[in-house]
Amino acid sequence: MNSIPEYISQFPESTQIILNKLYDLVKILAPEAEESISYAMPAFKLNNKPLVYFAAFEHHIGLYATPKAHKQFTQELSQYKQGKGSVQFPLDKPIPYDLIERIIAFKVNQNYNE
Repeated sequence: MNSIPEYISQFPESTQIILNKLYDLVKILAPEAEESISYAMPAFKLNNKPLVYFAAFEHHIGLYATPKAHKQFTQELSQYKQGKGSVQFPLDKPIPYDLIERIIAFKVNQNYNE
């Protein structure tokens, strides 16, 4: 896989819709972000720092925005399974795009101000 659209295309249509929305959110909120495939998933860097990664799995979408972003949204993310710097959004529940948008915006600000 060499591109994010190629990555997205390998999933079922219902998952592609979610991944494309996430991709669009990053492009809108961080139009100057560099995109790539890293660790076999879509990855974005901004201001020479990691911005976010996301990935699709059989039962969830993983969002990786580093521990600082997850700490900032601890309360809102508490209902989701998490790891250090990762969160899982189940595919059988509505994806919280508004929360994801705020996480990305937080990371954009963090990347420019740290």
